[in-house]
Amino acid sequence: MTRTAILLLAGLCLACLAAGIAAADEAAADMTGSPKVNEDVAGSSGTDAAAAERETMGKMSSPGFQRKIRDGAKKFEFQAEVNRLMDILIHSLYSHKDIFLRELISNASDALDKIRFLSLTDKSVLGEGSTAVMDIRIWADKASRQLFIRDRGIGMTQEDLVKNLGTIAKSGTSAFLEQMQKGGDMNLIGQFGVGFYSVYLVADWVEVVSKAPGGKQYIWASGADGQFTVSEDEGENEDLGRGTLIKIHLKEGEEEYADEARLKALVTKYSEFINFPIYLQATTEKEVPVEEEAADEKSEKESEEAEKESEKEEDEESEKDEKEDDEGDVVDEEDEEEEEKKPKTVKQNVTEWEHLNDNKAIWLRKAKDISEEEYNKFYKAVSKDYDDALNRIHFKAEGDVEFKALLFIPKRAPWDFYDNIQRAKPKATPGGTASAGLKLYVRRVFISDDVDELLPRYLSFLRGVVDSDSLPLNVNREMLQHHASLRTIKKKLVRKALDAIKKMADDEAACNADDSSDDAEKPTGDACKAFGTFWKEFGRALKLGVLEDDNNRGRLAKLLRFYTSKSPKELTSLSGYVSRMKPGQKTIYWIAGMSQDEVARSPFAEKLVAEGYEVMYLTDVLDEYVMQQLTEFEDFKFANIAKEDVDTTAEAEGEDKEAAAKAKKEAAKALKESFKPLTSWWKDLLGSKVAGVKLSKRLSSTPCVVVASKWGQSANMERIMKASAFNDPSRAAMMRGQRTLEINPDHPLIAGLKDKVVADKDDTTAKDTAALLYETALLESGFESDDPKGFTQRMYELIKGQLGVTAELPGSSSSKGEDTAAAAEDDTAEDADSDKLEL
Repeated sequence: MTRTAILLLAGLCLACLAAGIAAADEAAADMTGSPKVNEDVAGSSGTDAAAAERETMGKMSSPGFQRKIRDGAKKFEFQAEVNRLMDILIHSLYSHKDIFLRELISNASDALDKIRFLSLTDKSVLGEGSTAVMDIRIWADKASRQLFIRDRGIGMTQEDLVKNLGTIAKSGTSAFLEQMQKGGDMNLIGQFGVGFYSVYLVADWVEVVSKAPGGKQYIWASGADGQFTVSEDEGENEDLGRGTLIKIHLKEGEEEYADEARLKALVTKYSEFINFPIYLQATTEKEVPVEEEAADEKSEKESEEAEKESEKEEDEESEKDEKEDDEGDVVDEEDEEEEEKKPKTVKQNVTEWEHLNDNKAIWLRKAKDISEEEYNKFYKAVSKDYDDALNRIHFKAEGDVEFKALLFIPKRAPWDFYDNIQRAKPKATPGGTASAGLKLYVRRVFISDDVDELLPRYLSFLRGVVDSDSLPLNVNREMLQHHASLRTIKKKLVRKALDAIKKMADDEAACNADDSSDDAEKPTGDACKAFGTFWKEFGRALKLGVLEDDNNRGRLAKLLRFYTSKSPKELTSLSGYVSRMKPGQKTIYWIAGMSQDEVARSPFAEKLVAEGYEVMYLTDVLDEYVMQQLTEFEDFKFANIAKEDVDTTAEAEGEDKEAAAKAKKEAAKALKESFKPLTSWWKDLLGSKVAGVKLSKRLSSTPCVVVASKWGQSANMERIMKASAFNDPSRAAMMRGQRTLEINPDHPLIAGLKDKVVADKDDTTAKDTAALLYETALLESGFESDDPKGFTQRMYELIKGQLGVTAELPGSSSSKGEDTAAAAEDDTAEDADSDKLEL
C-alpha cells in the first residue's frame, strides 16, 4: 500500500514537470512573436465602470458637418437687456471721460466730409450763405450744465436717426463707405458705430437735432435708459439749414466739461488737426470804447476847466510874447495833445468765436510745398518748445503698411530726459494734457502719445506725429492692438531717424575735410555744427541704443564719438580712428576712467602713446558697457589696455621680419628667467591678493601696475558697480576676478629690488618696499587699497627715514617700551642703594 502510494506520487510529479516544460516552451514562442494584448483591458486605464464607455468613445468616428439651417428648425434671436448692454458699452469701452468730445467732433468731421464729397457732383447740397460754410462750433452754459456741438455736415433724416443712433454698433460712416467704394479715398474716421454713445459718460440726457439737405428737421432724444424718441422739430429750435446740433445735459459733478478752458484743452489735444475749422464760443475781457458822458456832467467839467485855462492863458501869453522875439513861433504842445486825445475805454466781457485748430496737418502735404517757417511753427505746436528744431524727418511709407510721419530732432534735451529714460514711462492720467513726444494719429485724430511699440527708448527724444489710415485699433480707439504692422512701422521709423542722424554726421565730416576741391558741395553754416550739437545733447542716448538695439548696433557704432590721445580736444569717430591706425595695427586700444586727465596720464597708455599708437579715452559711465557689446569694428578688435594679455608690441618690418620676431621672443624668454627669483618671491609675499607677478610690455616710466584679468572687471567698472544703489557685495566679489601685478624690468626700482631679493629673501627692507610698490601700483591703476592703514603706516615710516627722524610720539608703543625699561633700571638702582644702607 505504501509502495503504491509512492508510485502514484511519483507519477503526479512527472506529470507536473511535463506540464511546466510545455508552458515554458509556449511562453518562449510568444516572446519571439508579436506581443499579445488583453482585449478585455485594452483602452481602459483601470477597472472602473466607465472603462467600457471610454473604450466606446475612443472608437467613435468624427464625420464632417455643414453650415446649414435644417428644415423644420425654429429660429430665435439673441436677447439682451438693453439697459445693461448700454451700461456695459458706455462704462467699459472707454478708459476715461475726455474721449466723448473727441468722438463727437470726429463724427462731425465725418458728416462734413460726406457733404463735401457729395458736393463734388451736386453743388446744390451745400446750400447758400451761412449754410454753405463747413465748420464745427461748440458752446456751453455752465450754470445750467449744458454743452452744445453743431456741425454743418450732411445731417440725418428721421430714418437715419432711427437707424444710426437707435441701433447699437450701426455705423453710418461704414454704410457710406460701402456705397462709395469707388468714389476715391474718403479717409472717414468713425467705423465702429459706438463712438456716439461715449457722450453718456458725462451726460444724463442728450438731444440730437438734425436736418438733411432738402429734408425736414427732426429731434432724437434719449437718456440711455433703453429707449429713445424721434419727433419733428416744430419750431423748438432754430432752422439749421443743414447739419446736426447735439444738445448735452451734463450729469451732476461733470460741470468741468462746460468750462471754456477745459473744452479748449480737449479740442487742442484730440482734434487739433481736424480738416475743418473748430470754433469755441469764448468770453474774454477787452477794452471797449464808450460814449461821451451825459451833457450836464460834461458841461460842469468843461466850465471848471475853462476857468482854469483862462487863467493859464493870460500868464502864458505874456511869456510867449517875450520868447517869440528870440525863438520865433512856438507851438503849444498841450493844445495838440488835447486834439489827439484818445477816446475813453472800459473793460468789458466780450463773447466771440475762437478758432481752436489753426495748426494745419502739414505732414499730409509734400515736403517741397512746405516752407521752413511752417515747419518751425508746427514743431513748436507739437513739442511745446520755444526754439526751432535741429533737424526734421518727413516721409511717407508705402507697402504693406502705409503711413505718414513728420519727426523732429530738438536742439536740446529736456532737463529730465536722462532721468525718464531709465524708468518706465508713466501712463497718461485722465484729463491730463498730452506729453510733448511722438504722437499717434489715425486720420488726423489723436489716439495716443504712449507709443512705446513705435520707438525704442533711446530715440524717445524725437518729437512729431505718425499718421496712418489703417492702424489696428481697439474699438475705443485709445490703444493699439499688438500686430505685425507695428513692428514694421517701428523698423521704418528707426531706420529713417538713424539715416537723418548719419546725414548730420556726414555733413560735419565734409565740413572738416581737408580736401578743398569740392568746396561748392560742402555744407555750410548750421549744417556743419548740427551733429556736434546733437551729440552733446543726445550722445548718451545713442550709447544706450548700442546696448539695447542688436539689429542697428553696427549703424549706431558709426555715430559714436570719443576723445583720443591724438584728438584730445576734438571728438573723433571710430572710422576716423581706423583711418589713422599704424601699418600692421590690428587692434583698437581704449581705456576707461573718471576723467580725460586721469586716463591720459594712466601708466597703461604711456608706452603705446610714446610709440605712436592712438588710445581712445572713455570717460562716460556708459562707455565701458558699450565696449562690452562692441567686440569689433570693421574687422578690428577692441582691447582694454587696463587688462592683461594685451599685446602692445609693434610688429617688426622688413625682410627679416620672422628672424627679428624670433630674436625678440628669445630675448623676452631670457629676461623672464632672469627675473624669476623676484616674481616668484613677490607672488609668495602677496599671496592671494594677485593671481601672479610677471614682466610687463606696456610700461616705460612706471615701475609696476596692477591689471585686471581678461574676463574680470576693470578698476573703472568696479567703481561704477560700487556706486550702484543696489550693489550686491557678494556678486561684486565674484565678478571682480583675479588681478595681476606687472613689473617694469627696465625700471631702477625693480632692478634694485631684484638685487635685494637675490641677496637675501628675508630682507625686511625688501619686503616693505615690495608691499609699498604693490599698494602704490594698486592706487595708480585705479583700484582701492586692500589695507589703507598698513599703506599709510609704511608711507610714514618711509618719510621718517628720508628725514632722518628717530624720535617716537609720547603715546606710541615703542616709547612706552623705552619708558618701561628705564623704570626697571631705576628700580634696580634703588634696591642696590637700600642694600648698601642695610650693610
